[in-house]
Amino acid sequence: MASDRDVLPAWAKPTHYALSLHDIEFGGKFGYKGTVTITTKIDKHDGFSDLVLNAHQLKVHGAELKTGSGTKSAKNISFDEKRQRVTLDFGEQINYSGEATLEIKFEGTINNIMAGFYRSKYTPKGEVPASVAKDDEFHYMFSTQFESCDARRAFPCFDEPNLKASFDLEIEIPKDQTALSNMPEKEVKSSKRDGFHTVVFERSPIMSTYLLAWAIGDFEYVEAFTERKYNGKNIPVRVYTTKGLKEQGRFALENCSKIVDYFSEVFQIDYPLPKVDLLAVHEFSHGAMENWGLITYRTTAVLFDPATSADSYRNRVAYIVAHELAHQWFGNLVTMDWWSELWLNEGFATWVGWLAIDHFYPDWNVWGQFVTDSVQQAFALDALRTSHPIEVPVFDGLEVDQIFDHISYLKGSSVIRMLSAHLGEKVFLQGVADYLKAHQYSNATTNDLWSALSKASGQDVNSFMDLWVRKIGFPVVTVSEEPGQIGLRQQRFLLSGDVKPEEDQTTWWIPLGLHTGSSASKASVHETTALTKKEDTIRNVNDGFYQINKNLTGFYRTNYPADRLKKLGESRSQLTVEDKIGLIGDAYANAVSGFGSTAGLLALVERFSDESDYLVWSQILTNIGNVRSTLSGSEDVSEGLGKYHLKLITPAVEKIGWEFTNGESFLTGQLRSSLLLSAGVAGHQATVDEALKRFDAYVAGDKSTMHPSLRRAIFATAVKHRGESALKAVQKEYLSTTSIDGKEICLQSLGRVQTSELAKEVLSFIFSDKVAMQDKHSGTIALASNSKVRPEVWHFVRENWDSKIHPTLSGNLVVLERFLRFGLNKFTDDKTADEIAAFFKDKDTRGYNKGLEVIDDTIRSYAKYAKRDEGVVREWLKANNYLS
Repeated sequence: MASDRDVLPAWAKPTHYALSLHDIEFGGKFGYKGTVTITTKIDKHDGFSDLVLNAHQLKVHGAELKTGSGTKSAKNISFDEKRQRVTLDFGEQINYSGEATLEIKFEGTINNIMAGFYRSKYTPKGEVPASVAKDDEFHYMFSTQFESCDARRAFPCFDEPNLKASFDLEIEIPKDQTALSNMPEKEVKSSKRDGFHTVVFERSPIMSTYLLAWAIGDFEYVEAFTERKYNGKNIPVRVYTTKGLKEQGRFALENCSKIVDYFSEVFQIDYPLPKVDLLAVHEFSHGAMENWGLITYRTTAVLFDPATSADSYRNRVAYIVAHELAHQWFGNLVTMDWWSELWLNEGFATWVGWLAIDHFYPDWNVWGQFVTDSVQQAFALDALRTSHPIEVPVFDGLEVDQIFDHISYLKGSSVIRMLSAHLGEKVFLQGVADYLKAHQYSNATTNDLWSALSKASGQDVNSFMDLWVRKIGFPVVTVSEEPGQIGLRQQRFLLSGDVKPEEDQTTWWIPLGLHTGSSASKASVHETTALTKKEDTIRNVNDGFYQINKNLTGFYRTNYPADRLKKLGESRSQLTVEDKIGLIGDAYANAVSGFGSTAGLLALVERFSDESDYLVWSQILTNIGNVRSTLSGSEDVSEGLGKYHLKLITPAVEKIGWEFTNGESFLTGQLRSSLLLSAGVAGHQATVDEALKRFDAYVAGDKSTMHPSLRRAIFATAVKHRGESALKAVQKEYLSTTSIDGKEICLQSLGRVQTSELAKEVLSFIFSDKVAMQDKHSGTIALASNSKVRPEVWHFVRENWDSKIHPTLSGNLVVLERFLRFGLNKFTDDKTADEIAAFFKDKDTRGYNKGLEVIDDTIRSYAKYAKRDEGVVREWLKANNYLS
């Protein structure tokens, strides 16, 4: 056994499961019974007396092992709750090697914590069969979520990613409901229970336990077929929903059938299953889950109604559908060997998901989106001491949930984009196809991918990528200028700006993307392609114009001299969207860390008031919002920055207007939504007046006054400027909305309240049973982002930890960790960091300890920044007439 991980004994391996679920209670205790028969390969020459499997929160009633030499029954069955294991002790030495059959009888509960086999509550549309589970207020559908280690909550199994096996599944259900699984239905058998029958599914391919899935409910579907033929047939693609919602699955459906064909071509391997089902699940801990052949989604990630949904969700649905489909090859067909290489699944699916959306929606500028969203979020987490390498040691399955984070997904995809840009997309994808062919239906490591890419490109990929994957952090490249040449120095970038020599040992391979010429329009690629030393001098650089990290394809920050930053700002009309985003994002990060200054950032951004691109504005508003949030403790600076913000956005918001016109681009619509939200909350008077006028008309019953994409801007503006009456109206809207995205939009808007009393009211609403567990973080994060009421979030957590927060969220530590990490990381004073650390000091924080470290590191880094730059910003605001 590898000492760096706690895994099951290696001498017993499953090859096939036959799982039967029956006696499911559609109400009451929501119990069920099951039998699992596991064909097991035993390779232990000195004999054994027990077998160890994974099981969590299950009762095991009996187990029998059939070998060539007879049948043995388990004499003693014991559980190790902490390690989530069951030991079947047969009471005697068994001397046997070869194939055996292990049959286990068990029972479990369909829980309500979005993990394992669980139930989701919903309010149905129209008639519902009498058999559907319900209570006084809601109806329920049943589905599964097994990644990373929750198949063991549903049935006893060998729950590790490299213990792949095939699966036969049968489920006893009421005749008027539908059962789904990874594979198509094979047959329906009669059942002893009145009104029930048993649905039997075809055998699955060999796969990891975390990819098994099933669902039961009052489902309907929309269907399409792939254009390509697979084994002579067009594959059926379906989007399943509870009754009354199926038409909102059409947009996902259109995307899905096209993307399956696209990936089959790109990966040079046909989609391997006979069907693709997408299922909308009413309560869901993540965005979606790539179960092979039965992909599950939270409703806002798969359903879209052109008449009632905000247009931003169109982008979200298309991308998440593509991301999960990428996993059908990268993750499902070829699976990481162990959770330490989770990034192989998630980083790749993120990058290739955007690649597919770029192919189908070229006018969305998805790489610009990627740079302003994914890359910047990856930088934010990786700039902390408490970050972790992309490939991170994972001791056991219980540690893995905390690395489903911005490093595995977003830094992982950012370095893949960097590598693809360096090798060329065609060569890169050929290497990926070779990797998939070599390891299909088995497991692989990062080195296996590097080997395939090295072979395809003729370059030693491992030599320049290894440090990016195995070392923590990323570099900042500091530029110094001399006539005709520039000096470059790389060092580790930390948000806190205080890198110690022992933390700065890595010398990264840095693709320079250096362009130079007499002007931005005449610039061309420089002959020097990479920085491979700590310091270097690059000659033949034209002083007229030069730029490093063109299109921000390299995962590093650039720190230019102040004058050069100014000149690049002056050349902005000739820079790409990605270049502008990189310039602003780097200037902001350098200000926070002390490599640059906030005065330099403010002067740079001021030049962008004539900008017309949504993605550049998105970067500006995020960064200026963060500066305002960090310095909100100082009244005069806060006031001056408010005036700066208003002056900055006024020309753009007045130009964009309120009306959506036929034929305008997706990005123009996004810009309007974003600017009106920013202007309304910042107090731009004309925007506030118009928003309140539309809000009043909407509340009075005239729904036509509010475009679906402007709900957030209007609700947020009303809540901020009207207070309690608007709060009540938005809460009412939350409870009555039939729009799929309506609840999320309402919760985000409630975070704009301006008084402690109203913030407390919002928090008690969030923690009532009116708000589903999956959404409790949304409203909390919105309050935490609001400097006016932020302290109330921490007070609420502290005062209600034992009575509300821990009991409500701790059943699913993914949900608890996310709630804390993003609900408490916006403070900017050491005192709060000390209080949080003291509060959790004596608690068992396993499962969310990493999140607490990130919170502490983030708060202290921003506290340092606030202390250092407050005076500088005050001076700049005075000098530029934002403060008298």
